[in-house]
Amino acid sequence: MRIRTARPTDLPLLQDIERAAGEPFRALGMSAIADDDPPPLDLLETYCRAGRAWVAADADDRPVGYLLADPVDGAVHVEQVSVHPSAARRGVGSRLIDHLADWAAGRGSHALTLTTFTQVPWNAPYYARLGFRALGEAELTDGLRRIRALEAEHGLDRWPRVCMRREIPHTGHLRQLTGADRQQ
Repeated sequence: MRIRTARPTDLPLLQDIERAAGEPFRALGMSAIADDDPPPLDLLETYCRAGRAWVAADADDRPVGYLLADPVDGAVHVEQVSVHPSAARRGVGSRLIDHLADWAAGRGSHALTLTTFTQVPWNAPYYARLGFRALGEAELTDGLRRIRALEAEHGLDRWPRVCMRREIPHTGHLRQLTGADRQQ
């Protein structure tokens, strides 16, 4: 499994991954999630152009999972991470998140954030195993509050949700400063 930046040619496959990854929600009585449309191609293209879309590719370089990220209040927010069920339970999601943590650390961010369902085994309990912790209401940043409000408008609050955060340890290695950085 190789993590790489998403390419424009990958984008329709990301939609297929999203559709397939939604199906297991049906068994939990969350058909609305299973039936939800994947991100539109123009939105995926925006992430791709911004360099904030990654895929986990198989031996044939075909995406089996993907991650989209946004900067939110000094952290890097996991906007979406999805793995095709045929590649589930192989560490694909955790490798994508670890890749994002490395990317974020290289840009000076000290945390990853995300929002997720609390009672779905492959959501909040899974992220807790990856080092995320649930945030209390008083810990939410303005950006996370806006994300939660948009999710509520989209109907995601029909099921319990939570914001989570994972600190990014900076273990003694500082990124090299360019001349432009030193002048600031």
